[in-house]
Amino acid sequence: MNDAGRFRLPGDKPPLLVLVGPTAIGKTGLSIELAKRYGCEIISGDSMQVYRGMDIGTAKITREEMQGVPHHMVDICEPDYPFSVAEFQERVRQLILDIGSRGAIPFIVGGTGLYIESICYDFQFTDVGSDEEFRQEQRQYLEEHGPEALHARLAERDPGSAARLHANDTRRVIRALEVLHLTGRTLTEQLAGQTKESPYNLCLTGLTMDRDILYNRIEARIDKMMELGLVEEVKGLLARGITRSHISMQGLGYKEIAAYLDNEMSLPEAVRLLKRDTRHFAKRQLSWFRHMKDINWIEIPEHAKVSRILHKFHEILAGKFEGVTEYIGEHEYPQI
Repeated sequence: MNDAGRFRLPGDKPPLLVLVGPTAIGKTGLSIELAKRYGCEIISGDSMQVYRGMDIGTAKITREEMQGVPHHMVDICEPDYPFSVAEFQERVRQLILDIGSRGAIPFIVGGTGLYIESICYDFQFTDVGSDEEFRQEQRQYLEEHGPEALHARLAERDPGSAARLHANDTRRVIRALEVLHLTGRTLTEQLAGQTKESPYNLCLTGLTMDRDILYNRIEARIDKMMELGLVEEVKGLLARGITRSHISMQGLGYKEIAAYLDNEMSLPEAVRLLKRDTRHFAKRQLSWFRHMKDINWIEIPEHAKVSRILHKFHEILAGKFEGVTEYIGEHEYPQI
C-alpha cells in the first residue's frame, strides 16, 4: 500500500515530512519503512553524514539498509570541506522541489536541530562578515586557557548558543562570539527573531524515549562502533591529512579517538568521554526539538515494534493531510 500522490493539501504549499529525535533512538530503521509506505525520498538532516569516508562514527546508513529508498545529502563532500548550515539549506530547498517534481514526498530525517529547523521555517542567513583579528584573539585565548574556558566565555555572553554547542566545537564557539562582536546581537537572539512560518505543508514528528533506555542504547551503539573499526577509520582520516582543526573532525567519535591517537589519553578514557559526550549531545538534541513548534511526539517504549510506531505515524499523517488512506499493514517488523 502506498499513499504517494494521494495527499490532498490545502493551498499551494508542497508537503514535507520530517522525523527528528536524538541519536540512537531508531530513526533510520523507522524512516525506511515510512518511506516505502508513503513513496518518500529521504533527505538526511545530519550535519556529519555529508562527509565521505566518515561512516562508522556517524552511524551512516549503508546501501543495503536503504532497501532501494533514495537518500540525499549523504556522502556529498570530502572531510576537509567546511560544510555549513547555509549550504545545507540551499541544497535541500532545491531537493524538495526536485523530489516533488518526481511525484514523491520529500522526507527529512535527522538530528541536527538548526539544520532541520532552517528548512522547516525557511530561516534567513545573512553574511555578517568576519574579523580575522578578533578570531585570532579567541584562538590565542583558546590555546592559553583551553576549550572549556572559551566555552565559558561564550556562556557569559550568549547562554543559548553555549547550551547548543559543545566546548570542543571550538570553531563554532568562536564564530558565535564573532557574530556577537560584529553585530551586537547574539546568535540566539537572531535565531529567535526568525519567522516561524513554514513554506511547506509540514508534518513534523519527533521520537522520544525514557532517558535511561536511550543512554543504554547510546552506549551499546558506541561499543558497536568500536567493534566495527572506529579507531581505524579515524586513523585513516588523519593519514589523509584531515586534521583535528577541520570541522568534520570535531564531530562526536572523531575528536575523542583523534585525541587518543595523538597520545593525549588512553583508549578506554577516549571511549568513556565519547559515551559521556554523546549522552550530553542527545540531551541537547531533545532540548532543541522541544523548543520547536508543531512537533507531534511519539514515545518509543523499550521493546517497541515498528508496526505500532508506523500506526501512530499514520494517525498523525492522516490528521494533517486529507486523502491518506486507512492504515493497512499489521506486519511483524523487527524492534525499533
